[in-house]
Amino acid sequence: MALTFAMLASPSLPNFMSQFPRQQNLPYLHFSFSSNPTYQKTHTSSLRPTKMSQILTVKASPSDLEGTLSRAINVVASNPTSWQSAILSNAVIFVLGSPILITGLSLSGIAAAFLLGTLTWRAFGPPGFLLVATYFVLGTAATKVKMAQKEAQGVAEKRKGRRGPGSVIGSSAAGCVCAFLSIYGIGGKALSHLWQLGFVSSFCTKLSDTVSSEIGKAYGKTTYLVTTFKVIPRGTEGAVSVEGTVAGLLASVLLASVGCLTGQINANEAIICVLASQIANFG
Repeated sequence: MALTFAMLASPSLPNFMSQFPRQQNLPYLHFSFSSNPTYQKTHTSSLRPTKMSQILTVKASPSDLEGTLSRAINVVASNPTSWQSAILSNAVIFVLGSPILITGLSLSGIAAAFLLGTLTWRAFGPPGFLLVATYFVLGTAATKVKMAQKEAQGVAEKRKGRRGPGSVIGSSAAGCVCAFLSIYGIGGKALSHLWQLGFVSSFCTKLSDTVSSEIGKAYGKTTYLVTTFKVIPRGTEGAVSVEGTVAGLLASVLLASVGCLTGQINANEAIICVLASQIANFG
């Protein structure tokens, strides 16, 4: 089915149009749309009425689009994962998840998180990425709890809890080391699973620390210095509370469960991750 629009002088136009002199060199525009997409524009120059301008033709085939999408899907689903699939997957996820990302990260923090996500996807695939995403969501949620109260007491994170690149790099440093060791096959197959266990354990430890600190600042009634158990003010470096400690323990259990359910670690290794996180936070 074709739809044609043409601008031409016609004797059927109303009589009042005859008052105006007819322009012999009016531009002639013609657009045609059909089931075989071809878009044409023809222009007659007023300086050279006998010479037509070039006809621009653009053709788009549905099979071309289908092929492009198919190749993109194959890249994302490639197994083992590649840097190309990691970058493409992260780009899509970060665009879709941008409303959530901006609540917990600064712009430079988002850039650092993109690098972390790409590295994680390349090393451990979608399961590893899901673990880090869960860590981010839970950590951000804990940071936002009673933010007004924390700000009033002067113990809130800067930028209303939006973490910068320093926080992203600091919290993921151990996990990134494990990811690089896994990517480059250091230690061969004998140690490949050990790097993944270290990766999961590192994020369990960091999440437990973040949640215990933020929940402790929000709900902790009495805080103690971890080394001497002397009562100290909330928000003091090294302070712990019963409320925060319990929350941190539960957070590490939850994240270790995610690692177990996604096949990254087994149940016994999940217990190791939880124990290691508590030892690290109290050590």
